[in-house]
Amino acid sequence: MSPFLQSSLVAVLGPTNTGKTHLAIERMCAHSSGMIGFPLRLLAREVYDRVVALKGANRVALVTGEEKIIPKDAQWFLCTAEAMPMDREFAFVAIDEAQIGIDPERGHIFTDRMLHARGREETMILGSESLRPLVEALLPDAEIVTRPRFSTLSYAGPRKLSRLPRRSAIVAFSLEDVYAIAEMLRRQHGGAAIVMGSLSPQTRNAQVEMYQDGEVDYLVATDAIGMGLNLDVTHVAFAALKKFDGRRRRPLTLAEIGQIAGRAGRHQKDGSFGVLTGLANSDALTPEDIEKLESHHFPKLEWLYWRNAEPDFGSLDRLIGSLEEFPQGQRLHAAPEAVDLAVLKRLAQDQAVAGLARSPDTIRLLWEAASIPDFRKVGADHQARFVASLWPHLASGSGRIPHARMAQEIARLENVQGDIATLGARIAAARSWSYIAQKSRWVEQPEAMVERTRALESRLSDAMHSQLTQRFVDKRTRVLMRGLLKDMLHQDVVVDDDGKVLVEGQEIGTLKGFQFVVPSDSRREDRKMLLAAAERYLGRIMTDNADALAKAPDSVLKLVPDADGQPAILWGDSRLAVLVRGKTLLQPEIRFERSIKDMTPEDSQKVMDRVKAWVDAMKAKHLQGLVRIDALANEPETPAAVRALFAQIVDAGGILSRRDIDQAVRALDNDMRGHARRAGLVFGALDIFHHALMKPGAVLWRTALFAAYDEEPMIEQAPDNAVHLKQGTFSSAGHATRLGFRKIGDEYVRVDMVERLVKQAHEARKQDAVFAVDPALATSLGLSQACHEALLDLAGFVKTDDRPAVVEAPATVAAASETGAPETGAAESGAEAEKPAVPAGETEATAAEEEEKPADATPAEPGPAIQYWRWKGMARKKNQHQSRPREKHQKKTKGKGAPAKRKAEPVLATAGGAFAELAALRDSMKK
Repeated sequence: MSPFLQSSLVAVLGPTNTGKTHLAIERMCAHSSGMIGFPLRLLAREVYDRVVALKGANRVALVTGEEKIIPKDAQWFLCTAEAMPMDREFAFVAIDEAQIGIDPERGHIFTDRMLHARGREETMILGSESLRPLVEALLPDAEIVTRPRFSTLSYAGPRKLSRLPRRSAIVAFSLEDVYAIAEMLRRQHGGAAIVMGSLSPQTRNAQVEMYQDGEVDYLVATDAIGMGLNLDVTHVAFAALKKFDGRRRRPLTLAEIGQIAGRAGRHQKDGSFGVLTGLANSDALTPEDIEKLESHHFPKLEWLYWRNAEPDFGSLDRLIGSLEEFPQGQRLHAAPEAVDLAVLKRLAQDQAVAGLARSPDTIRLLWEAASIPDFRKVGADHQARFVASLWPHLASGSGRIPHARMAQEIARLENVQGDIATLGARIAAARSWSYIAQKSRWVEQPEAMVERTRALESRLSDAMHSQLTQRFVDKRTRVLMRGLLKDMLHQDVVVDDDGKVLVEGQEIGTLKGFQFVVPSDSRREDRKMLLAAAERYLGRIMTDNADALAKAPDSVLKLVPDADGQPAILWGDSRLAVLVRGKTLLQPEIRFERSIKDMTPEDSQKVMDRVKAWVDAMKAKHLQGLVRIDALANEPETPAAVRALFAQIVDAGGILSRRDIDQAVRALDNDMRGHARRAGLVFGALDIFHHALMKPGAVLWRTALFAAYDEEPMIEQAPDNAVHLKQGTFSSAGHATRLGFRKIGDEYVRVDMVERLVKQAHEARKQDAVFAVDPALATSLGLSQACHEALLDLAGFVKTDDRPAVVEAPATVAAASETGAPETGAAESGAEAEKPAVPAGETEATAAEEEEKPADATPAEPGPAIQYWRWKGMARKKNQHQSRPREKHQKKTKGKGAPAKRKAEPVLATAGGAFAELAALRDSMKK
């Protein structure tokens, strides 16, 4: 027969992890009714849920200060020690953690329950082995049963927080330390659950469930963890060995350390305990302490705190005096002044309050009000003011707090926004009103207030859990830290279609080509860890991407200006490199991204070789003529004068104002000119340029090379195939030239179109000394009349009021080539004008002939007045080295054997027949 059936009073003593609470639950459920008093609301709630699963919700009650669930047919009550209904009879009664009788604040409650709470059939006192002498002295009739620990508890020594094993609980004794440790665990291990006595059961259960389900591997708790909470903990680490007990900061007793450390291990699973490194030497455990903790041999308790449980309500003074009485037994000590007694004393000194407490009933009521727990931890003074604000409602009138007052206070707390501290303060205030609502005789609508305060605490608890999880749990970090351990198994790594890198379903960043980008919501301190994880997980993927790029066609890469205007080389949306200043314009340096350099040497070399090959291919494709000119400028076979011209052309990017190098051009003989023409140069009236540099690809690469060489942002590109810009935003005229445009008045015209318009004017000039220029071509290109006239003036034409003597048909190209007109030409324009573009190999004159109208064509509608022009010629740029007029120089040398007088050169920017050069260029292209 069980020994528990032979005695009505049993003390079950032993260390933690002995199953004492489980035994009490079994014994209670074996009786027709029963009640157990617990030290924590959290523990009462946990056991309540277990008993409900066994007996049904309609037969089990939960009674705490803030929560009462008492069904009509309730037979088994789970309570906090303070809330145990001592006026009811139960077949079984148990008090858990009776050694708390040594606690200065609450100890007298547990002492009273141990001495006076009795079951009709059986009473059980649960506690530490250190309680044995007091049980023997105070309860001589009690049968003492020792319960040994099921598993071994061993000391593991000091450890760094980063070195703690999984399934560890770290115990701290201040809110600041709890949060600081949880934050470090989030950074190092992915997070931790939080367990504190101040949390609501709902928040605590949500946090514990997160830990028990393995969502986090660590738990940070206060000493509340030592009060019987069932957790799967293998190691307990103390962040400190001192605590503030409400009065002073004192060392933990060995019994307190043993109570908390005993949470390590579960049933027959061994556990360990230790301290965090960094504790002061005075806080360290001695070898003797460690031996006692491992063997569960703690100093015996010699006394417990006691306070009169049946005070005198004859007057306030007599009430206070009875509460301060000294106990009669030697094993009992008077309890220190607790918060409730301190509040009562302050209320008694308030005349307004004391004036309403004259009868025993009102004095009892005042003591009950003073006993409202200080959930907010604001101290006796603030708590007394809070109670004083309620007292007039309780002591006069209906004796109830007005519904409007409670509703207003509750509504003020219903905001679920805010940080952890703010939500914690609201929850504490909500617990106060929950406690008050449970006093049905204190409120006007008790059922409604109980439901409303319960809902309030539930919402705040959900918000608190969310805030704790958001702040102290990083699932991404947890997954990565597990993967970075050497003994962990291979983890599933996926890169989705959007480039998101998922490790075990957790996004760690985005892979753009070879660049790993950490999530925008990641904390700055987490970036290093995320980058380390990417290096571990993405090695194979980087190799595959490098191979793919090495084999990909040129079309997968592109050159675009980045946010700073630098010429960047992209692979898709991934930036691989930028072009920076090199030795020459055509030889930029390629500066690769750090992410490429951080790859393995083999993969990095693959990418760099591919990008370099692509740059060379693009220069050969879009800047072939310029590259060829550059090569010719460095060949010894090229005449020196031509090399000098080529060097200037290359430095200018293939387009140069003729006026700037007029002397160099005039120094070329026919053979030299032929050499230049074969290289693709066009000698226009205003500009010298390569005929293939007007295409969009060539313009893009030329501006990119200039941006790299000048270390300036790229010029904004003009629309593809644009030949005329009415408005330009260029910071200098040189920028327009780099895009292939010449500034004419306030407008910009592409240089090949400028030459086309100048050639048209020279064709019209052959009609007479005074002639008109058909504006149709200029209009088709979008030029305004003012711009067209400014262009003609720049090209050596002047407006006149004279009229031509005879109106003749336009001259042919052959006739024009026989004149002494200035050299001009037309490059490949690529323009999308209103009329068809000139086919490759044809001159503008040929195209003009094809577009001539028959002589008998229907006359056009009368237009604006015709403007007539004369040819005056273009002034040559003055030679800066010429110190005196040419005429004086000739006169001085005439009588000194000077050569025969030769025909004076006209002061014109001519080079001996531009149309002939165009014909020769056409013939060479045909060949």
